[in-house]
Parts: sequence; C-alpha cells; structure tokens
Amino acid sequence: MRIWMALACVAIVAACANDTGIDNSPAEVAAAAYSAPGPKSLTLLTMVNNRSGGGAHTALLVNGSQQVIFDPAGSFRDPRVIERGDVLYGMSPNWVEAYKSSHARKTHHVRSQTVQVTEQQAEQVLKAVMTNGQVPAAYCASATSSLLSDVPGFEEIGKTYYPAKLSERFAALPNVTTTQYYENDAGHVLDGVQAALLAE
Repeated sequence: MRIWMALACVAIVAACANDTGIDNSPAEVAAAAYSAPGPKSLTLLTMVNNRSGGGAHTALLVNGSQQVIFDPAGSFRDPRVIERGDVLYGMSPNWVEAYKSSHARKTHHVRSQTVQVTEQQAEQVLKAVMTNGQVPAAYCASATSSLLSDVPGFEEIGKTYYPAKLSERFAALPNVTTTQYYENDAGHVLDGVQAALLAE
C-alpha cells in the first residue's frame, strides 16, 4: 500500500501549469496544520533553468503560526498532501524537501531565499496566501510578488510576472540567506516519489 501511494505521487514541474487539483475541505486543512520550530520566516522558492538562468516557477514557503507552501498554479500533487486554493498544508521539513526534489532535475534547480520576519509579518502573509484562491497559469510570480509587496518591509518587491526578476528583488532585501538545491536526473516522477517516502 505504501508503494502504491508513493507511485500515485504526481509531483512534476510544468512551469506555472494550470491547477487541476481538487480543494480539500476546511476540516482537512485544519487537521493538517504543521507548526515549525524556530524564528518566523519567508522563503522564496524559484525553479531556475540550469542552462539559461531563467525562472520557470515561483512558490513561497511561509513559516508563521503554521508552515505552508503557497504554490500558485503549481503542479505538486500527492494524495497525502492537503491543498486548498493553491496552498499546500502540513509542510514539515520532509515535505519541503519532497517539494524541492520534485522540481529539481538535470534541467532545473531550486533556489531558496530565506529571510526572518516578525510574527506580524508572517501572519499577514499566511492570511494573504490562505485567502488568495487559485492562481491562473503563468501568474505564479505575479501573485507572489503582489502579496509580498503589501507587507511592511517588502514594499520594494513591487509586482513582476517573471520568477527570475522576483528572485533578484528578494535577494536585495536585508539578511537574505540563499541556498541552491540540485539533482542530476531526468526529472522522472520517481524522483519526487523517493523524497515523498521520507515524509511517511
């Protein structure tokens, strides 16, 4: 059963694809809540083309009163992941790694840019992503930059439709920590499955 569940994981990147996911219920969302230890933070996740350096997709890891991934028009799917309105709930460290692994491949890597924020800032972003609703295809960076630029201290982000441009602007914020996640494979679905098994 565990292997079947893993094979059901459809966690492939198709840039900002049309969201074909089905919203889980508010009760399922509440039950899936995960609170991460440590300081509150925002992490911009950018899927970067290894050849051109261009951005293929934008997502935002929000560590507030609970930890979620805002995955606008994203393609990360797994029957164990609770999703509602382009927000992935229950994002423990293992699931965050599974998300990165599902997007990293020979052609793309995942850039993570983290900045610590106040509890008020984190809760503002968390509320914004939870009430934003589903995002149309190709609007991942637009939706994310719009939400961020409304937060005190992030006004200079402005609005952009380009993941790489948003990453550049985020990098200009004070005290941003950046890491890169690479996987040298063809990006087969089993790549995401292997990482998702860690979340069991």
